[in-house]
Amino acid sequence: MAAPAVLDTLQPVELAEGVEIRLRVAGPLQRIGAYLIDLLIRVALFIVLTILYSISGIALGGQVVTGLVLLTWFVIDWFYPVFFEAGKHGATPGKRMVGLRVVQISGTPITIGQSVVRNFMRFIDGLPMFNYIVGLASCFATRRFQRLGDLAAGTVVVYQRVPPQPGVPAPPPIRAMAPPVGLSGAEVRALSSFRDRSGLWPEARRIEIADQARALSGAAGAEGASRLMAMAHWLRGQSGGGT
Repeated sequence: MAAPAVLDTLQPVELAEGVEIRLRVAGPLQRIGAYLIDLLIRVALFIVLTILYSISGIALGGQVVTGLVLLTWFVIDWFYPVFFEAGKHGATPGKRMVGLRVVQISGTPITIGQSVVRNFMRFIDGLPMFNYIVGLASCFATRRFQRLGDLAAGTVVVYQRVPPQPGVPAPPPIRAMAPPVGLSGAEVRALSSFRDRSGLWPEARRIEIADQARALSGAAGAEGASRLMAMAHWLRGQSGGGT
């Protein structure tokens, strides 16, 4: 059976301590936009410095100016993202403009070493001929849209500013329904959590989550979500929690 389509990019990550955090990872489209902004900034900076070198060319000499121009482009091209991503914001100016940042899988800021690894791997991600086919293929092949540089460094690009999701009030169950099978304590708590939190989710998100338990509800879509709500309603009544 095919896996249901994921409606958003909110990814749960379980840490070594057993704590679960959630990261909203950024897809390739947003990252391409940030890359183009950064490319314009780097080119503009390079042009300004090249003009300054040219003005001072009479005193420095043509060969020295040529060497400085080549060295400047090398430093800007390779160390521009390292400098910004290893800083307190964890993002280049382009990423900050589109609301992205680079973090470790644990959600903590990346180190200088991780930034060096992920950005120096851009040479491989950019293949063939700087078309970034390898990097895009890696992004689409991984759950967290990680290119090879991210996989090597243990990093992920996430949204810095997450827009609020509109909530749709959950429809109350028409009647209480006893679960068709006995449930464990964890399953009872999961159903109760589904009932309590479903009002915070859009209807499509509520149905997506309910579809994961269609073996219990015996139905998919809105009908399955309604049955889960009815079972949670019945369990709440049995535990003395009322309606």
